Amino acid sequence: MSREPLIVALDRPAAQDRRFPTLAVLSDYWTLTKPEVNFLILITTYAGFYLGDASTGRQFSFLALFNTLLGTLLVASGTATLNQYIERIFDSQMRRTSRRPAADGRLEPPAVLTFGIVLSAVGCIYLALAVNLLASLLALFTLLSYLFLYTPLKRRTALCVLVGAFPGAMPPLIGWAAASGRLSMEAWLLYAVLFLWQFPHFMAIAWMYREDYDRAGYQMLPKGNARISIVNLQTILPLIALVPISIVQPPLGHAMIFYSTELLLGLGFFYVGLQFGLERSRGAARRLLATSIVYLPLLFGVRIMLR
Repeated sequence: MSREPLIVALDRPAAQDRRFPTLAVLSDYWTLTKPEVNFLILITTYAGFYLGDASTGRQFSFLALFNTLLGTLLVASGTATLNQYIERIFDSQMRRTSRRPAADGRLEPPAVLTFGIVLSAVGCIYLALAVNLLASLLALFTLLSYLFLYTPLKRRTALCVLVGAFPGAMPPLIGWAAASGRLSMEAWLLYAVLFLWQFPHFMAIAWMYREDYDRAGYQMLPKGNARISIVNLQTILPLIALVPISIVQPPLGHAMIFYSTELLLGLGFFYVGLQFGLERSRGAARRLLATSIVYLPLLFGVRIMLR
């Protein structure tokens, strides 16, 4: 599941904190769940569910969809909260994250930990009872690998981006498993798309905030001369691979529209990524980040509409 906030929340006015303390606390707990990240998680989970359900030939169940999205949202929110609990000291050293509720002490660590555990446990149990065991196990794997593999590796090696891409690409698999009870080759192709998408997306974030990451001791990018080479490799190569992978999945109809649209999206994404690789400027990184956020819903939306 997606790992860094896509939108930097604006600080609340101090007056609002004094006049409406309850609302301020609720807002802090809401912020812990990273709702802007959860939006993309739910989009890709929905796409996996819809396409997985279409592969079964059964009547579409809105109740099953609701249960899947709710359970996934709870696990994703719990994971985000627990991540901020673990990294609260380091987040306080970064300009971008220093105003997070756990980082600046607005919420006490035990409260943050409890909130994250409850959300995660309820989400996994809910998926197991209301959806199916496979979806619950996939969500649990995502949570554990994110918190206990990716999170500690962020301070040790730039390979953390590769490691984090594995749990980060799980939402469509969770959706597919929830709808069909199994994982087909088509589901793994969706996984591959999201897996590759994460590299240019997070390279843009890592480049924009590289000074912040360095200040807090994160190794999202390697030190020294290797930095530029790694950034270019992890941006350009996945974008090259993303073009053919995105058109492998055959549509049931409107083949020409499907292939041409997916190809144009892939080439457009590659062009912006190539510009970033050549310029390596903050503006180019922002364009790549914005393009990645637009690309993913469009790609999955095309698949849903043409199914």
